[in-house]
Formats: sequence, structure tokens, C-alpha cells
Amino acid sequence: MAIDEEHVRPDGVDDLTVEALGNISEALEAVEVARGHLYAFHRMSGTADLTLGKGVDQLREAGHTELADRLQTALVGRNVLHGRWTFQVVEEYDDGYYADFKQLEQEVRDALVAVRRHLYEAEMKEDRRTHGRPGHERRPDAAGG
Repeated sequence: MAIDEEHVRPDGVDDLTVEALGNISEALEAVEVARGHLYAFHRMSGTADLTLGKGVDQLREAGHTELADRLQTALVGRNVLHGRWTFQVVEEYDDGYYADFKQLEQEVRDALVAVRRHLYEAEMKEDRRTHGRPGHERRPDAAGG
């Protein structure tokens, strides 16, 4: 069976280091989920603004000009945060916190475990799987697929 070198702990790396890297990886995964929610917020806010614009146009066509004007000037195209539409929030997050987090997580793995990812999870898999049982293979190629 081929050894999965990219998920084998390098010599000299202790348990606490692997656990710490596992926590840092888990934190990055949470940041990725937060980023996804931020993009969902961006999409939903844009959809809301465009849909509101349609509703405002329909109010105006129906003769409710004063209410349509009020909505138009108060909400259509408005910043969601001071000076920012959501694309600017996404860009600031991506270029700042997110980029820094990804870079530093990579630097830590480079320095401590030669870029290997998910060592904690790989070791957990080895511990929890039933060796030799179908559906519990170490790698996909071990199952012939």
C-alpha cells in the first residue's frame, strides 16, 4: 500500500505541535465559512437593492410617486456601511484579514511540518478507521478507485 507522505507527521514533530496546527487549520476553516457568509451577504444585499428598485418603479407606475420617491432617495443604492457597498466590504476583508490569515497559516505549516496539511485529521482517521475493512481505506487508490 502506498504511504500517504503528505499526511505523515515529519520526524521530530510532537503531539502538541500537531494539535496546535489542527486548531489553526480549524480556525482557518471557520474563516472560510465566514467568508462564504460574507459573500452571501454581498449577494443578498445586491439582490435586495435591485428588487427594491423594481418595487419602487412599480409604486411610481401605480401613481404612488411620493412613497416611491421616499424609498428611492432613502434606500435604493444606499451604502450598507459608512461609505461602502458590500463589494467594498468583501474586498477589504479578502485583501486584509483573510489574505493575512491564509498567508500566516501557510507560513506556520511551512516552518513546522514542510507544508503538510490536515495532519491532526489524518492521524485521527488512522486511529478511528477499521483497518482492512471496505469503506475504511486510507486513500482512494487503496480501494481500487
